[in-house]
Amino acid sequence: MGSILLPVALTGCQGGSQSGDKVIEKPEIQITDGMFTPEVLEAFGRISEAHPSPDGTRIIFTLAYEDIKENKSNAEIYSMEADGAEMKRLTTTASSESNLRWLDGGKKIAFLRKDDETKKMQVFVMNADGSGVKRVSSVENGVECFEISPDETKIIYGSAIKAFNKDEDLFKDIPETTGRVVDDLMYKHWDEWVTEIPHPFLADFSESGLANAVDIMEGEPYECPMRPFAGADAFAWAPDSKSLVYVSRKFKGMDYAFSTNSDLYLYDLAAKTTVNLTEGNEGYDTDPVFSPDGKSLAWLSMKTAKYESDKKRLMVIDMASKEKRDLTENWDYWPEQIAWSKNGEKIWFTGYYQGVAPVFTIDAKTCAIDTVAMDVCDFASVAPVADNAAVVLRHSMRYPNEICLVRTDNKEVKELTSVNKELLSQLKLGEVKKVMVPTTDGKEMTTWVILPPDFDPNKKYPALLYCQGGPQQAVSQFWSYRWNFMIMAAHGYIVIAPNRRGLPGFGTEWNEQISGDYGGQNMKDYFAAVDYMAKEPYVDEKHIGAIGASYGGFSVYWLAGHHEGRFAALVAHAGIFNVEAQYLETEEMWFADYDLGGPFWDKDNAVAQRTYANSPHRFVNNWTAPILVTVGELDYRILASQGMQAFNAAKMHGLEAEMLVFPDENHWILKPQNAILWQRVFFRFLDKYLKENK
Repeated sequence: MGSILLPVALTGCQGGSQSGDKVIEKPEIQITDGMFTPEVLEAFGRISEAHPSPDGTRIIFTLAYEDIKENKSNAEIYSMEADGAEMKRLTTTASSESNLRWLDGGKKIAFLRKDDETKKMQVFVMNADGSGVKRVSSVENGVECFEISPDETKIIYGSAIKAFNKDEDLFKDIPETTGRVVDDLMYKHWDEWVTEIPHPFLADFSESGLANAVDIMEGEPYECPMRPFAGADAFAWAPDSKSLVYVSRKFKGMDYAFSTNSDLYLYDLAAKTTVNLTEGNEGYDTDPVFSPDGKSLAWLSMKTAKYESDKKRLMVIDMASKEKRDLTENWDYWPEQIAWSKNGEKIWFTGYYQGVAPVFTIDAKTCAIDTVAMDVCDFASVAPVADNAAVVLRHSMRYPNEICLVRTDNKEVKELTSVNKELLSQLKLGEVKKVMVPTTDGKEMTTWVILPPDFDPNKKYPALLYCQGGPQQAVSQFWSYRWNFMIMAAHGYIVIAPNRRGLPGFGTEWNEQISGDYGGQNMKDYFAAVDYMAKEPYVDEKHIGAIGASYGGFSVYWLAGHHEGRFAALVAHAGIFNVEAQYLETEEMWFADYDLGGPFWDKDNAVAQRTYANSPHRFVNNWTAPILVTVGELDYRILASQGMQAFNAAKMHGLEAEMLVFPDENHWILKPQNAILWQRVFFRFLDKYLKENK
């Protein structure tokens, strides 16, 4: 059991199209009267992975476009000077490139791409100008992510192995059977049945290929990187290349399903020994990053078991003494996406703060925090280029990711790319306003209000209450390719997006309040926002809808039974309808166990009993508004049956209802044509009940 390296033919292919598939280019889009349509939304260029070269003179990144007809997207590698000049496309293939890494002092680039011969994702290397492309791996099960050692002689990569849960004797002589024998929990995760798990493999690295691959967790039935979202951020090389740190949650089955206890493991290459650096902490430990001198390791840590939305702490450990410090102990917000400064004196990070995501630095000794850049936008993915400068991504509700340079000395923010400038310039975009809404318990709630283009305060507009998912995900200045506020505004709707209770960026107390209080104060916050905005003369208070996904879908279902005539239409995607069923159906059971308060059969647990008493399915008798339900049948986080129950209940209750089912989507809607259909159904439904029925 393991990852097998097959012979590699180093043919030095140039970056041409592979497999005869169509190379996806920037789409041509026809815009009429500045209208933001679903087709326009799919036409935006999507920037990610901005990496400055070791000397800070160049930046490489990926830029993806979607092809609606082909029903897929494709990311290519681009490079540019550090000031944004001379942007150049380095690859032209039908397979997306990802996991970009600089090599040889910036002379070469390593990356992942699906390979023609092996039909798997493999590691490639090319010159910094895009020439001389070589495949350097031929791993039997493919490479999911990788990090190359600082001395560039070793590589750690994630690759799938068979899961430790199949009795081969049962299946001999019947190779065509589709049956699965299940004897423990976590038998499926996110959108797949757990037949494989990723493991970390260490191999010799050179442009001649990978050699001597070893599974450094051989025989361990645990994931690394952790499903479903972790990638190369699960690995950190020590600067001397003699050791590395990896992240794993070393539990399986029922223990895995009920635990968030991931740890950082230090692996010594020479001794082949593993040491748990974070033993004793029962929450998540993730995102390890070594300081430039290798004497310290920083990471993000949550303290509380099962609580996946606990405050993230920026921790540092002295690698010699093993002494740990919480640098953000006296800072009541979440750090994200950490990176050491070049001189090792500070750590750069982003974090949610009062409805936006600024760039910060923190002094590694004094813990003093400095706000480097803050505006009505979100910054992400900090990559230092000098002691006083870093490359970041920036987006807002009005535009998708672009690459910027931020500086600590003069707090300047310089935009380096503008790949969507031409498209945005043709669109009429809505204005984004920050409104402070009084809550029922005497606090103020940051609420984003998005107005339609060409807004006329003397007219009345239908409105949409946006209910956030998570439940603890920030309503910051995010850009979404599904819940996009600009396209909603373009269709003539005022969008009300409250930072209700249970969201990060407003302190620990505000964030934690929602756990064990589903249907409580956060729902009062939603009503407060709607009632506050309904008093505005330009809001048509009789034509307000409520929309949301995941916990936002739960919110819509709950509001359906309690809104007392506030809403004229409702849209719920992938929402929890029956909380008792959700407790048993979901795969990551730590979340349900902690956030819901415990199992519904624990009659002595007051918190849990309050949660289940507030389950939306108990209040269908109060439903009055038409509802649209959308689901993906590959969603194992919140099963499609939850939405189907809600739709069936609405129809049986005599309501006007529609349902949109995607057999090939998970918790999200990812395929381009599916995304367009979702938007078309979304607006057709809302227009029918919030515009045509006036």
